[in-house]
Amino acid sequence: MTSHRVDKWRAVFARVRAALMRRGRSSHDADDFVQEAWVRLACYQRDNEVAQPEAFLMRTALNLSIDAYRLRVSHGEEVLVEDVVLIDVAPTAEATLLAKERKERLSYWLGRLTPKTRDIFLSHRLEGMSYKEIAQRHGLSISSVEGHISRAIQQLTTWMEDC
Repeated sequence: MTSHRVDKWRAVFARVRAALMRRGRSSHDADDFVQEAWVRLACYQRDNEVAQPEAFLMRTALNLSIDAYRLRVSHGEEVLVEDVVLIDVAPTAEATLLAKERKERLSYWLGRLTPKTRDIFLSHRLEGMSYKEIAQRHGLSISSVEGHISRAIQQLTTWMEDC
């Protein structure tokens, strides 16, 4: 290689290295990616013509950096602080206490429904049964099942709002 070409490539390597370091790579990693990209460019040029070798080198080095980052993240080796958002999803003590109280009230009011209405309501809401399945189980019409569920919802809503 002539001195001019060597200087040209050194400048290209420096630009690629700087681009990698702007994206958070250490100088050591940047050097490794530039070297690997250079080897890939040389191998590719054996069988193919590369119209813009500098662009090929830059894109290859950036892709190598991205691939390395993804590999580390997927294996739990590296997580950037900017990517981490901690959210405490645990309910507060107050929310836990209120939920417990609501559950107790609901249980009390469910006990105040007639046994048939309670069974029909819980079959639909907890077991996920359709109106048709409930009607067959109880020997009722679908409209009767609708009436039981409607009454249960209306009574429970009224009772719970009053508390």
